[in-house]
Amino acid sequence: MKTAFSTVDAYIASFDEPHRSRLVELRQLIKAAAPEATEGISYGMPAYKWQGVLLYFGAFQSHIGLYPTAEGVSAFASQLGAYQCSKGAIQLPLREPLPAALISKIVHYRCRQNEAKASIKRPAGFKKRK
Repeated sequence: MKTAFSTVDAYIASFDEPHRSRLVELRQLIKAAAPEATEGISYGMPAYKWQGVLLYFGAFQSHIGLYPTAEGVSAFASQLGAYQCSKGAIQLPLREPLPAALISKIVHYRCRQNEAKASIKRPAGFKKRK
């Protein structure tokens, strides 16, 4: 049975090393790059939002999954050659250090994307689809 977490602290605390220290490090990188973002749990994993979803992350047996949306992956495709990627996910192997500078760039990029989307004027009566 999958555990339902209510906080990022609880999520991280549920893992042993080396996962725990890698998750703490990733969390710190995200918070440093987007201090205005709110954190919570969504889809059972840590989620960061600021003017919309920035990214999610999760721990797996041999990697940490970083989910910066499809745009966050495609914008950095040329720098992600060393990592297993899919449309919206990047696998960060546990046996390698986190690419701190790259993660910070991705978070900043996602912030700028959300800022741009939030600044678009909506016509009167426009309702956002849920």
